[in-house]
Amino acid sequence: MMKILVLGALSAASFYFAQSYPASAIPENLKKNANLVVRKDLTTVNIHKIDDIKYQVNTVKTVLNKDGDDKAVAYISYDKGNSISDVKVTIYNEAGKKIKSFSKSDFGDFANNRHGIFYSDSRILVFNYTPTEYPYTVDFSYQISDKNTVFIPDFVPFFSTNTSLEEAEFKIINTSGIELRTKTYPSKFNYASVAESGSANEKVFTYKNVPAIDDISLIPQPAKILPKVSFSLAKFNLAGKQGTLTNWTDFGTWYYNNLVEPVAVSTPAIKSEIASLNLQGSVEDKVKTIYQYMQNKTRYIYVGLGIGGWLPMLPDEVDKKGYGDCKGLTNYMKTLLDEAGVPSYYCVINSGASQISFDPDFPRMGGNHAILMVPTEKGNIWLENTSQQIAFNHLGYSTTDRNVLSVKKTGIELINTPVYSAEQNKEKQVMKIKVGEDNSIQGEGSFHYTGYQYDYNLAFTALSPKERNDALKRSLDILNFEKVEMKNFVNNRDNAFITYDIDFKASHYAKKVGNSLIFRAVPIYNDAIHKTDESRELPFEIGQSYEDEYEISFSLPNGYKVEETPENINLKSEYGFYTLNFVKNGEGLIVKRKIQINKGAYPKEKYNEYVNFIKKTINMDNSKILITKA
Repeated sequence: MMKILVLGALSAASFYFAQSYPASAIPENLKKNANLVVRKDLTTVNIHKIDDIKYQVNTVKTVLNKDGDDKAVAYISYDKGNSISDVKVTIYNEAGKKIKSFSKSDFGDFANNRHGIFYSDSRILVFNYTPTEYPYTVDFSYQISDKNTVFIPDFVPFFSTNTSLEEAEFKIINTSGIELRTKTYPSKFNYASVAESGSANEKVFTYKNVPAIDDISLIPQPAKILPKVSFSLAKFNLAGKQGTLTNWTDFGTWYYNNLVEPVAVSTPAIKSEIASLNLQGSVEDKVKTIYQYMQNKTRYIYVGLGIGGWLPMLPDEVDKKGYGDCKGLTNYMKTLLDEAGVPSYYCVINSGASQISFDPDFPRMGGNHAILMVPTEKGNIWLENTSQQIAFNHLGYSTTDRNVLSVKKTGIELINTPVYSAEQNKEKQVMKIKVGEDNSIQGEGSFHYTGYQYDYNLAFTALSPKERNDALKRSLDILNFEKVEMKNFVNNRDNAFITYDIDFKASHYAKKVGNSLIFRAVPIYNDAIHKTDESRELPFEIGQSYEDEYEISFSLPNGYKVEETPENINLKSEYGFYTLNFVKNGEGLIVKRKIQINKGAYPKEKYNEYVNFIKKTINMDNSKILITKA
């Protein structure tokens, strides 16, 4: 009987590994909008002890075209102490015929860091396959053992657009005797669902037949569309440091005692530096002085060493070397403030384009970035410590409008970062333009940016004058410049705004019609193509509110007068408003334009309504002014 069972098991295993996954077997609905189809995604997690967890992973991905190549790269992230085994990659052609198999020796072994120069214990094994035809299939499997049990990955169907899924299974077997907490977050849009089965010690979660999310206009991030399941052990290990994770208070205390307090160490040199700053004024003044001192002294380099890469560098190291990552620079800034007698709090955040917050009701280790919060009577001061150029008390679009884990001696407090209004995310543009009889225009303009529009212009700070001119010319190419020069660039790091002036000349702006010239009312406008979509299946999201305000003064050629202007317009909708006004000014004309767009998530049924609103604003920007020779 035992022989029969063994033979049966071997036969089942042979059947499983013999599967070849021909592309023709993919259901048609999963090919729609997909560059890659995940045929199978099987993960088994065995939790043996507080410091012993093992993952068995097998993914099968069919790449339909070259845009799916990057999503099919086989890789294994690991740290020192991980044990990796049974690594295998098999490539199949369109018909499911095996092309070739590869093993661990065919993988490259690299530092696991996207930031370039750094120090880290984190590594990554990577196998890149160069296809000769499409579609092809990558069958990838491996096992990895880990002593760190604080990070159990979320179970989601996939992470990116234009990816679909046939079947995924996440089995978690817990024989450690430690409580395993799970939480399912359903799709807010009923896009897919997760099935759950099993007992407390052995649970199985599955997804089946999840279609691709097309990367269309204003689509929310997949993380906001798809369901997920999160996991957290009530007791955990991180690089030999064990703790309890049942509430934010206990976890925060562990975090403070193991990752914050041990590196909150000042030195005589740091004390001397703070004394030399001769701090004066309010708490805000002192914090600003120290912050800008820190910015001028340091630069960002990723460092992932110590307690799984989560322990910040010592302040003395940052002080002497002049560099650090987000953890080290935030801890260094905190130490400088401590020396000045100003309390501050180390904060962990989910940084990214999608506003992802921590769940107050499901404590777990997470976050990918560190910032600093300084409480004052006037409100919280927020400090981004990795940029040498960003303004004081200003957070970029990747860290606003979400919560942070504020780590204190008494535990973790969840605190919300600022949300910038449309008026705070503003562009102000004032232009003086001379219209030439040769159809050209020449003029000067001044630009002022705040909020997230400040963030987008911050890149100019790293460019030379020539590079700035070239970048400006590319961004405003709708004007068909003959020449353009950016002048008087100012990054105001005290008050978070950027200003600059431009001188320019543009050809073929006006068009001659008999004795008249006709030209566009708004020189710089959005020429993007917006299309309605009657078959849209998902909602749309405007990620940031903003406001643009333009004042354009046109001077006419000698002997010309304004013959005709469009009617003033005032458009209003739930998505914002738009106004365009024309004011005669002696022999010239002033055009005043203002648009405000409101952030938010809107149902798919309103997408065409929004597109039509935007189209109207673009049409009005493109409306024409007629001047005639007297």
